[in-house]
Amino acid sequence: MEGALLMKLIFEKSIEGREGTQVPSLDVPEQKNLIPKELLRQSNNLPEVGEVDIVRHYIGLSRINYGVDNGFYPLGSCTMKYNPKINEITAGMPGFAYCHPLQPQELSQGALKLMHELEKDLCEITGFKRFTLQPAAGAQGELTGIMIIQAYFRKKGGQRTKILVTDSSHGTNPASAAVCGFQAIEVKSDPKGNVDLRDLGGKMTAEVAGLMLTNPNTLGLFDPNIIEICKIVHEKGGLVYCDGANMNAILGITRPAEAGFDVMHLNLHKTFSTPHGGGGPGSGPVGVVEKLIPFLPSPLVEKKGEKYCLDFGSKDSIGKVKGFYGNFGVLVRAYTYIKSIGAEGLKNVSENAVLNANYVMARLKKHYKAAYGRTCMHECVLSDEGLPNEITTIDVAKRLLDYGFHAPTIYFPLIVHGAIMIEPTETESKETLDEFVEVMIKIAEEAKSNPEIVKKAPHNTYVRRLDAVKAAREPVLRWKP
Repeated sequence: MEGALLMKLIFEKSIEGREGTQVPSLDVPEQKNLIPKELLRQSNNLPEVGEVDIVRHYIGLSRINYGVDNGFYPLGSCTMKYNPKINEITAGMPGFAYCHPLQPQELSQGALKLMHELEKDLCEITGFKRFTLQPAAGAQGELTGIMIIQAYFRKKGGQRTKILVTDSSHGTNPASAAVCGFQAIEVKSDPKGNVDLRDLGGKMTAEVAGLMLTNPNTLGLFDPNIIEICKIVHEKGGLVYCDGANMNAILGITRPAEAGFDVMHLNLHKTFSTPHGGGGPGSGPVGVVEKLIPFLPSPLVEKKGEKYCLDFGSKDSIGKVKGFYGNFGVLVRAYTYIKSIGAEGLKNVSENAVLNANYVMARLKKHYKAAYGRTCMHECVLSDEGLPNEITTIDVAKRLLDYGFHAPTIYFPLIVHGAIMIEPTETESKETLDEFVEVMIKIAEEAKSNPEIVKKAPHNTYVRRLDAVKAAREPVLRWKP
């Protein structure tokens, strides 16, 4: 790490007149004053370095970067579930990598077949009747789902103006409802971390189009009242939307449609193993029950005889939500993942994810307060309550960096004060989990014996602790000479 701390900016390595490229001689007659002077830069402010300097600079940067291929991400499938390399090999096959979305359908049969089969697999996994593969990520999947609900009630001639959202939901849930013009109404959780049935029943009126719910929820808990929850909403004519961000916990174990959900988005870049670090790319397919199929975005992929085609036929469709047919490269990776491990493999994914999360919680709950004293699903939520010497969650997260671990998700869900959400995923070994747990225990001990070393962490990283407020309000996004 010492070498990384001494790294210079590429601009600081610049030597006037030094070049890293050789440009071929101009082979057409030069035309002077072709571009007006006022449109030409007088200086491009680019560093002048040799090729070897460039290579060493970026290799040096890569060594101080943190990725799922060189370390454990306890924040889990949300962005950094391990991605088998076979997914990349398949997505890079020329027939997939070089196909163009404007190719005629007769020249796109392989791509259309893959999307058709992927949709059928997602239907089998979730219990829904049809899926659209268009949405680009979870948030757009949510928006698509709420637009479908809106179109459904518009077709029925009803005017519903509210969407219920649980207090433990992802922040995109109320945002998606608001973007569609609905008023988001919060439903409380009970002391066990489940939906408060009394609060839900009181707020579920004829003005409510539906409930947005994550199950397992963001507390890492499966709501045992899910059938009753759906019944309360359905009795008042509403629909139930499932935020599928936590599907990693229930693959092959339970199907959301059979619990009573009407609409659901899946995050292929989470549950079905596609790289998503840094914000993209993503894919958020949306599945629906039979009565909502006409409202799905168009086109849908259909099989007619032995040929595959795009069907733009539904007059009630909400229209396109993404250019062309979605993020096709992500679809290829998810298809590869599902086909390579099969039905039994998918069930093992969830069983191991749940086992890993409960193992971590069992070892750490003696040192950190567990938010809820019950078996969790694929993620466990601890808190900083009870840590001595005013040590907080952010201090623990920063100190983890000194020991070579990426921090878990912190301060979410919002209903747990000082939340530390740990999602180990199914691919991490017991040895890796033990290393992480031992470091967490050591930090808890440091909080007692040497609190200053925790409060001032990190000490060994390229960038020390930032002023979080200043970084958010006055970010410096580029180097200036």
